[in-house]
Amino acid sequence: MAILHVHVVPNAKSDCVVGTHGGAIKVKLRAPAVKGKANAALVRFLAEKTKLPLRAVVLESGQRSRDKLIRIEGLSEEEVRTHLRAVSLEGGAPRRSIQSHASG
Repeated sequence: MAILHVHVVPNAKSDCVVGTHGGAIKVKLRAPAVKGKANAALVRFLAEKTKLPLRAVVLESGQRSRDKLIRIEGLSEEEVRTHLRAVSLEGGAPRRSIQSHASG
């Protein structure tokens, strides 16, 4: 199981990982931050990029914040970060690397 801190930027031109923001993975989403649309888009985005079912990605906290805590079942934090690193490299070089801050 992986627990990730994610910083979301809604209303972006595309859905992509762009690096980090204060230790959190920074994700831009096209969805607006209204009525849970950005939250749903984030869960779909992470499930798709990690090749996991939607039920494996859970928004633990941050429903009304840009800073969110996400639980992902079935992969370690390092495995998730590896998937997201590949995604960020596909769309161009990330501004900052996505490094693991796992304590074990």
